Amino acid sequence: MTKRPQPTTTKRRIVHFGGHEIVTEGLELGFWADISHRCMTASWPSFIAGAAAVFLIFNAVFALFYWIGDQPIANVPGGAYIDFFYFSIETLSTAGYGDMHPQTHYGHFVATVELFTGIFSMSLMTGLIFARFSRPNARVMFAKRLVVSTHDGQPTLMARFANERHNIVSHATAQISLFRTGISKEGHRYGHFTDLALTRGDSPVLALSWMLYHVIDAHSPLHGLGPDDLKAVNAHFVVLVSGYDETAAQTVRSRQTYFLDDVRFGEHYADIVSVSDNGRVRIDYSRFHDTEPDLDPRHPEPRS
Repeated sequence: MTKRPQPTTTKRRIVHFGGHEIVTEGLELGFWADISHRCMTASWPSFIAGAAAVFLIFNAVFALFYWIGDQPIANVPGGAYIDFFYFSIETLSTAGYGDMHPQTHYGHFVATVELFTGIFSMSLMTGLIFARFSRPNARVMFAKRLVVSTHDGQPTLMARFANERHNIVSHATAQISLFRTGISKEGHRYGHFTDLALTRGDSPVLALSWMLYHVIDAHSPLHGLGPDDLKAVNAHFVVLVSGYDETAAQTVRSRQTYFLDDVRFGEHYADIVSVSDNGRVRIDYSRFHDTEPDLDPRHPEPRS
């Protein structure tokens, strides 16, 4: 009789992908194993709080070394720990006001180590702050819903997004990918992405808004699939946009994931473009996410 392997106790981690929460087990990754990634992905409040905590800890440790020495620092009134802590801040930050200074070999040695630590940590912090500020960041506003409606007489999946900065993003490209799960011939469950063909997936200039169209014809992976069919295969859609931001002189990318609950069948996007009385084109972004039911009763169902 084959014994079933006993479950082992492993750390669990909850990973967020779009609206899904995925529990991962069996991957042991220490806090310091990928500290640079943690520093780059942390929120600004968390990053600043962490940097301040490290700064205070460093100074507290070096202040302790000064405090246990035999008068290593001159002009310390009473030899209180807090005075050594203030001196440590001056030394680590290389401020050096001059009121207190090392007067023994022990004091000079600790100050030397602290100066090296301060120079190293400040250089590292400067690099991290610069990296966080300089990394490209696209300000792309995606519509909250995908729609499936009639376009040019054919059922079409549509996605709308806009450049919030209203600057020039040249050589812009976009794609929509369909993710779904399946069962292989061997009975194994797997998931895979399929790129959906677009009527136009590139644009020389992206400055305002852009609409993507995928025609659901006989060649489309969505052909013959209704909402229940898509739900059965855990389908969701990923929209990717990239281009060259001429203001930042960098390539920028943005991504949006839509789950099946985010797809509206038999609806179309509200019209946001109009012409004012003085002939100017007006774009109403307050209705950017709005959808409206199709008025044409002959609108084809998603299932062919």
